[in-house]
Amino acid sequence: MQREVTFAGFGGQGIMTAGKLLALAGMAEGKEVCWIPSYGPEMRGGTAYCTVVVADRLIGSPIVNDPENVFAFNRPSLDKFAPRVRPGGLLVINSSLIDVQSPRHDITQVLVPCNDLANQLKNGRSINIVGLGAFVARSGMVSLEAQRSVLHKEFGRKKGDVLAATLEVFEAGVRAAQGDKETVRA
Repeated sequence: MQREVTFAGFGGQGIMTAGKLLALAGMAEGKEVCWIPSYGPEMRGGTAYCTVVVADRLIGSPIVNDPENVFAFNRPSLDKFAPRVRPGGLLVINSSLIDVQSPRHDITQVLVPCNDLANQLKNGRSINIVGLGAFVARSGMVSLEAQRSVLHKEFGRKKGDVLAATLEVFEAGVRAAQGDKETVRA
């Protein structure tokens, strides 16, 4: 079994962090993992995307041209990566910034208002964690338990209520992807 996802958006949206956290969850499950970041010309505001591959066998090539899954955090990313989703795959769209869907009918599309949910929880910089929760819940690429464990490990060392705030936005994404009628349309 090999699963792939491309997270794509503007620099500064936390795309790389979301991919890295997903890769760490795959490693926590004892799987083979590859995380490939790609930055545009600017670190903040430019194009950014990463590909994560999780497999139960050695990964032959980390290059993925037609991923099973794509998460588009902004409209340019939707336009660029939605056509590449493998038939039968999953396309998750940040509906806070993208007001359209892909015209494709051979994939599953899930709309999650990542920015809106993060802002409602007074954690506007965590749209990537909302998206990660939604993606993991909907795709099953890694288990929710493994992802939560990684969040505890990565954010538990930080000062203040960072872990609690992170888990709160992650769970908001999970709930959104699991069928909250107000936040998800498939």
